[in-house]
Amino acid sequence: MATLTTQVVSLTGLSPTYASAASGGDKIAPGERAFAHVKNGAGSPVTVTLTTTAAVRGQTVSNVTVSVPASGERMIGPLTADLFGGTADGLVALGYSSNTSVTIAALRI
Repeated sequence: MATLTTQVVSLTGLSPTYASAASGGDKIAPGERAFAHVKNGAGSPVTVTLTTTAAVRGQTVSNVTVSVPASGERMIGPLTADLFGGTADGLVALGYSSNTSVTIAALRI
């Protein structure tokens, strides 16, 4: 898993840098204003799975899945610590059904 550096959107603008999605998934720092921008350059949809770590009354919250269409993109977030950041390293874990032609940027507004 690769840990992505969070890029901050500012009033002066941001030209985000995108990384290739790692075959073992990626990790992002959580936050109330943290987002993932996933671009799919492949000819078929890709499912992004965000591993939840939260529980409500002892019941585990289901993982969040987002379908990114072929040649499409999705903004995913906010990636809050209470839902996703309860891992040992405190980071949000993302997995991909395929990482071929998929790029991602970790953003914060």
